[in-house]
Parts: sequence; C-alpha cells; structure tokens
Amino acid sequence: MLIFSRYNLVLLAVPKTGSTALEVALGQEADGRFGNPPEMKHLPLYRYNRFVRPLLQLTTGQDPETFALIREPISWLRSWYRYRARNSMALLPTSTCHISFDQFVREAMSDDPPPFAQVGCQTRFLSPGGSGGPITHLFQYEQMDLACKFLENRLELELDLPWLNQAAIGPAPLDPDLEAQYRKIHAGEFQLWQDASI
Repeated sequence: MLIFSRYNLVLLAVPKTGSTALEVALGQEADGRFGNPPEMKHLPLYRYNRFVRPLLQLTTGQDPETFALIREPISWLRSWYRYRARNSMALLPTSTCHISFDQFVREAMSDDPPPFAQVGCQTRFLSPGGSGGPITHLFQYEQMDLACKFLENRLELELDLPWLNQAAIGPAPLDPDLEAQYRKIHAGEFQLWQDASI
C-alpha cells in the first residue's frame, strides 16, 4: 500500500495485479509505504477503511481517494497457480508443482481449500466493509496503460514499470465445465472486473 498525502490518494495492492512493479516505480514518491509484511502490503479495502483511513483523515484533514487494479478472475487464478509452481516452492505446502490447474481451481472453490489453493478473492479484497466507501478508482490490470496514465496525471510524474514477480510461462488449461462452475460461483468478481475503468 502506498500513501500519497500530497495528492490525496492511496494505492491498494491487490495481489497478482502488478502491485510490486507499482511499489518499485512509485515507492520513492510516496509519503507512506506499507511494504512488509505481506499482510500490510496487501491490506484489503475493508481493513484500510477501518484502520488506516481514519488516521489519514485525522492527520491530513481530507478523505483520501483510493486506487486499485483488478485482474480478469481466471487469469488471476492462473497467475497464482504459476507463481506457486516455481521450483523454489516445490517443498512448501503452498506449492502447485505437482498438481494440475484443474485441481487448483477445484480446490480454490472448496469450502476449506488446502494451503496451495488459498488465494482469497478480489471481490472480498475490494469490499469496503462497514467503515467506509467503495474503491474510488478501479482499473483493469489488462488496461495497465489507462491505469498508468491516470497515475501519471494524478501524481504529476512519468511511470516506467519494471515487471517483477512474473510467474513462469507455461500451459495451464482449464476444463470448460470447471470454468463455467467457477464463473457462476464468482459472478460478482467477473462483474466487478468488467465494470472497472469504464
């Protein structure tokens, strides 16, 4: 999470949406930065509204606007799957090295996902909770050019994003019936993504 008090803007870091690249590109310009641990870096909107927003309102006298990216949900799952398939994670319980993408998605939809399939949900991350309003500026990850143009205009700078934490490229097919099931269960997430940055 990056705080730009001078510009009345807070960037929330939805996992697997280029947040590390944005942090590297903009971190030096930020007035406040939550980089570690991951629970702080990836503070969801409902926790921001409850804990951080009141502090910023008190110290700046303004109600900061919020910015986030959302990724097409199947692409988002595939990114998690590939990220956890790295050789360096092979012995960890979160590893996906020895399972198919179908199994990963099936387990992610279960009521009690195993560690390798615990990825949360973008809709939940972007839920305002009961302590504040919805996200102010939401852009599709797939339209990064629009998001960067917004940030450049708002923060009065030029952005050159380094692409970090990219998952290994490889085939990760998904059974059409399983995809249809996921789309039905997570219809709200697909709608939120579709409505972003229009």
